[in-house]
Amino acid sequence: MQHRFWLIRHALVDAAALTYLYGTNDVPICDSTMAADAPRYAALAARLPRPARLIATPLSRTQVTAAAIFRAGYPDTPLGIDPAFVEQNFGDWQGLPISGFDARTPHERHPFWPIHAAETPPGGESFDEMVARVGPALDRLAATGPADTIIVTHGGTIRAACAHALKLSAHQALSLSVDNISLTRLEHNDNGWRLISLNEHLFTSRGAACEARGARTTVPQSQGALT
Repeated sequence: MQHRFWLIRHALVDAAALTYLYGTNDVPICDSTMAADAPRYAALAARLPRPARLIATPLSRTQVTAAAIFRAGYPDTPLGIDPAFVEQNFGDWQGLPISGFDARTPHERHPFWPIHAAETPPGGESFDEMVARVGPALDRLAATGPADTIIVTHGGTIRAACAHALKLSAHQALSLSVDNISLTRLEHNDNGWRLISLNEHLFTSRGAACEARGARTTVPQSQGALT
């Protein structure tokens, strides 16, 4: 039995949210960038399979992104909410300024993630614990329902899904680049898992309004504000 997963990272969040570690906090998206990225949503809506099962997380930034895909022309489809695909929980560190994590030495953090790959934040979860949460949820969906599942989710979740599918270490998975509104595709069949594509960009237009205020989509990712 073949099952295809279409994983979409949510829209860019508001510039103010990029100044702190937000993880599972519910933060708003950048409305002006979403409006400017309308051609990208249209390309994404045209690219996605139909029919398909469509899932978002309890955090509004994924649901708002799904709504934008519907507005761009994807057929009206029931939207399921699955907490298994929520972003990594950074516990007591959520809400702290991102500058404090950027100031850590290379031995104290992953080069592309705000904390060390093996680190467990107080009151939160490690990346390996996140993989242990995301992986069984993918397996459950692969065994049921239609042949295609679209999941509008988070950068950390997509990396965790790749770690589960390809048996990557936490350090390896956190080195994968997953940009906002990018598409990553995984497939599961009788032979196992395989990665079809990673970080696809279906349109090159970039919104400028929030970037002018400092909410860039690439530099903050290397600094840790990439959830």
